[in-house]
Amino acid sequence: MQVDAVLVLFCVWLAGAAGRLAQSRGHKLETYKQSRSRRETRMDGGGGQKSGSPIYKRSPDMTKSLMTKSEQLLRIDDHDFTMRPAFGGPPIPVGVDVQVESLDTISEVDMDFTMTLYLRHYWKDERLSFPSTNNQSMTFDSRLVKKIWVPDMFFVHSKRSFIHDTTTDNVMLRVYPDGNVLYSLRVTVTAMCNMDLSRFPLDTQTCSLEIESYAYTDDDLMLYWKKGNESLNTDERISLSQFLIQKFHTTTKLAFYSSTGWYNRLYIHFTLRRHIFFFLLQTYFPATLMVMLSWVSFWIDRRAVPARVPLGITTVLTMSTIITGVNASMPRVSYIKAVDIYLWVSFVFVFLSVIEYAAVNYLSTVQERKERKLRERLPCTCGIGNPDEMMIDPQITGYGSMDINNTGNYGMPENGGRQDRMLAQVSLNDPQIASQVKPSRGYVNIWIDTHAIDKYSRVVFPGAYILFNIIYWSIYS
Repeated sequence: MQVDAVLVLFCVWLAGAAGRLAQSRGHKLETYKQSRSRRETRMDGGGGQKSGSPIYKRSPDMTKSLMTKSEQLLRIDDHDFTMRPAFGGPPIPVGVDVQVESLDTISEVDMDFTMTLYLRHYWKDERLSFPSTNNQSMTFDSRLVKKIWVPDMFFVHSKRSFIHDTTTDNVMLRVYPDGNVLYSLRVTVTAMCNMDLSRFPLDTQTCSLEIESYAYTDDDLMLYWKKGNESLNTDERISLSQFLIQKFHTTTKLAFYSSTGWYNRLYIHFTLRRHIFFFLLQTYFPATLMVMLSWVSFWIDRRAVPARVPLGITTVLTMSTIITGVNASMPRVSYIKAVDIYLWVSFVFVFLSVIEYAAVNYLSTVQERKERKLRERLPCTCGIGNPDEMMIDPQITGYGSMDINNTGNYGMPENGGRQDRMLAQVSLNDPQIASQVKPSRGYVNIWIDTHAIDKYSRVVFPGAYILFNIIYWSIYS
């Protein structure tokens, strides 16, 4: 029983202590509220506030109020935003400026380019004006864009275009209190570029991106560059692997459609000059080396058929491969390109080197046949029993002793036409032989030095190719 009494007394003591603590906190809270109320009363009265005191009352701003919706502040439901601003009046001016973020690809095969840019529009819509004392503007995302009027811009001659949507739609709308609007979006567009490849790869191309209103003619919408050429800004880090970007500039023109009328059109022009070093390494140097390799056959003995023929065929096939590889990466245009001229002229030089050896080989064969017929008419070459003992009489020939084996090698003399002249002298000094050879006098005097064709080719081919290169690079460089 005593323990129960002690527990009851302890519980009563705890309840009393908790009550006193709550009363003390309530008294302090009431004292804080009363002091704050008195301070606000003094601020509203203004009589007791000293001049220059930092304590002042901030005026309410509706744009910062959590109870005010943007639609209510802009009075979107009170206007018909399917109509352009100042409908029925003068055309609404819409200024445009562009920030080029990147120039991604230039395709000669598809005749197009891909560009990523920030497209910004500026106009004034008094229906969107709102009262504000401190906030200069309000910024919204793409959700509000669908509820108001915005210019209907599109890219003329574009093949593909899209607005970036990572992580959300890359669209920004900024509305100022006086109704001025800034509408910005990030776009990637692939547009057509008509290229003239007649000087490829020593060419310079100019491409254009064209911006125009789709529905509004110049009677309803006046499109213009906001700051002239300064409206176009580019990133300094923009670079292309095959081109050097020389300049960007802007122009404005009117476009006419027979069914709808005149439209303002904005142009972004950029000039590109192709880098030649890649094509020098991949096309021009290999073609030149193949032509020079074909000249090696001029220093090879004309009797070495297994050496000269494969060399000529290899250079011809290699040139064919180079031409095929270049044309595979180019559009099928109906005119001749500068690289085609160089490659085909080089191919002709390689082909002519093969034809040159065919001519040398043919003339050598013809010469050997005629000399063989001439030897058959000589008495000294008929019925020889022992070639080692058979000698020609010096009184008849006017020469010293001559080995008949040397006479048998007249078809392919090692020292030009010396032995052939000796053979002709043998036949002409003997009256009997001369009477036999007279009907075939042409065989004696038709000697053609086939060595001379190779000797002339060693000079003519390199000289003609060097002259071609001088003319080619002076025209296209």
